[in-house]
Amino acid sequence: METLNFLEFNIIDAIDITLVALLLYYVYKLVKGTVAINIFIGIVVIYLIWQLTVALHMDVLSNILGKFISVGVFALIVVFQQEIRKFLLLIGSSKFFTNNKLLKNLNFSQSSAESKANIAAVIRACNKLATTQTGVLLIFERKNNLEFVKNTGDEMNIALTQPILESIFYKNSPLHDGAAIVEGNIITATRVILPVSNSRSIPDRFGLRHRAAIGITEKTDAVALVVSEETGKISYIKNGEFVLFENTDELSGLLHEDLDN
Repeated sequence: METLNFLEFNIIDAIDITLVALLLYYVYKLVKGTVAINIFIGIVVIYLIWQLTVALHMDVLSNILGKFISVGVFALIVVFQQEIRKFLLLIGSSKFFTNNKLLKNLNFSQSSAESKANIAAVIRACNKLATTQTGVLLIFERKNNLEFVKNTGDEMNIALTQPILESIFYKNSPLHDGAAIVEGNIITATRVILPVSNSRSIPDRFGLRHRAAIGITEKTDAVALVVSEETGKISYIKNGEFVLFENTDELSGLLHEDLDN
């Protein structure tokens, strides 16, 4: 009796399935928490239905779904423009492999003892600046390289401390305008000009500082801290969205979770 083809399974098939699973996982991480997640789930459902109709030899329906999926590829490029950009930045970033925990453990890249952001100093500085309603825009670089925006500002190489942050964002400081980029525990650039989000869903009460924070976190995996000049309120922004927190202890926990991994 002839062995059915679909029962044949070898190491290449296992690698193929693993790679597809990893791809889907990273795509899911990129769209998780955004409106795009619903579109992504819908596409997966349609694709599975299409494969089922092909397997059951439902020729008419499988042809219709096949043409829909082939034409829909171009529409997906438009719909997922931001997510595709983030994915390509993640792959192309020089930090994609240097931040990989497995490679660090194997000592194939830089040491895991790399300095992490002094989050306690950041929280203290933001709290103090908030009391005087001093505007702050801090961008924390993660896996995606931010050289394309750092070049618009002034290059720095100074340790992240509370006095330094207060000096940079002091209202009469020449470095006050624009964003400060933080990499590890180093401020690498100030007066940086960021891409501003054009989203119409952002409430009118938020100004350019918040729109810039949303813009850079839409395009990269960076996270942002903003102190409003109008209200003195501290905002935490990730993946182009405001992340709610009850108090500064909870904010500190969010920063540790996102920056220490």
